Amino acid sequence: MSPHLKLLLSAPKHLPTHRCCSGYVSRMRYLNRLKEDDEACAAALQDGRVFLFHRLSPLLQRSQRGTFTPAAFTCTDVQSVLQRLGSDSALLKESVLIGCSEQNQAQFCLDVGDLDQPAAEEELKGKFIDLRKAFFLLRGGEAPLVAKGQALLRWHQTSRFCSSTGQPTTRNQAGSQRVCSSSGIIYYPKMAPVVIVLVSDGERCLLGRQASFPAGLYSALAGFCDMGETLEETLNRELAEEVGLEVDSVSYSSSQHWPFPHSSFMVGCHASVSPTHSQLKVDHTELEDARWFTLEEITAALQVKTPPRKGDTPSLWLPPKHALANRLITEWVERLRFGKERE
Repeated sequence: MSPHLKLLLSAPKHLPTHRCCSGYVSRMRYLNRLKEDDEACAAALQDGRVFLFHRLSPLLQRSQRGTFTPAAFTCTDVQSVLQRLGSDSALLKESVLIGCSEQNQAQFCLDVGDLDQPAAEEELKGKFIDLRKAFFLLRGGEAPLVAKGQALLRWHQTSRFCSSTGQPTTRNQAGSQRVCSSSGIIYYPKMAPVVIVLVSDGERCLLGRQASFPAGLYSALAGFCDMGETLEETLNRELAEEVGLEVDSVSYSSSQHWPFPHSSFMVGCHASVSPTHSQLKVDHTELEDARWFTLEEITAALQVKTPPRKGDTPSLWLPPKHALANRLITEWVERLRFGKERE
């Protein structure tokens, strides 16, 4: 049984819900005010925390225990570093709002890609690490914030001109929108919808890999929605194209923002096929490999806590815990175990 389901079943029936949500409501209203009020956002930046990136790679610091965490700096700290490294401290104004702490302290991100990377890392006592690698090093609660920061920074870098007039766009202080200087058209950050699905034949689950994946890494199958498609149509089409399967049923699991390749909105689903119709016909132009894995194989792979070292060739390596694919795989394992326990 899912830990979340256990928690819900064991919770008191009459919780004071207004107390549970009041902090959340306060943060959301505070963030919304910062997006709408440039002066308030500029003031919040002075008292906020800034996460730094170098050409879209987040700065991580390593603790004495060997764990990695994204480093957050005060506005004054960032200004001092920029000055010491010969950069204009006005760059700080390019910071983008990404959230706030439970204490309503605003959180921003800033790309310092013009700085010399080794010099910046020495000054900041950290290392700029490619986000794909960072995802395997960060804890679950930290990865979404870093992913959001990188996605927004990338959007600003690629949205400096209006797609209608070709004229420059300008951003608001929070970085939540850009406006065409000529036509007044307002642009907002966008995500591309993607369906990611874990297919099961009742005893096994289906995973695939692309040639670009690290050695041994397999994941749930995924595909972008075509214009005019429903999520169900995308799921059925992708499975037909990539592995030659027709599914019997589909159920929704959960969703997730995913910063790759250029900010996707992942919709996670489970699908089932009949064991008598589970023969794969893999399209190797889409996938390097796809195969069925048993409960024992998946259970063993979930026990791997750290990514393989360079040069290793693991038989099976799964996406990081905070990836939606890992959540789908974990849910499948729990459901199958629960079903076997009831038999």
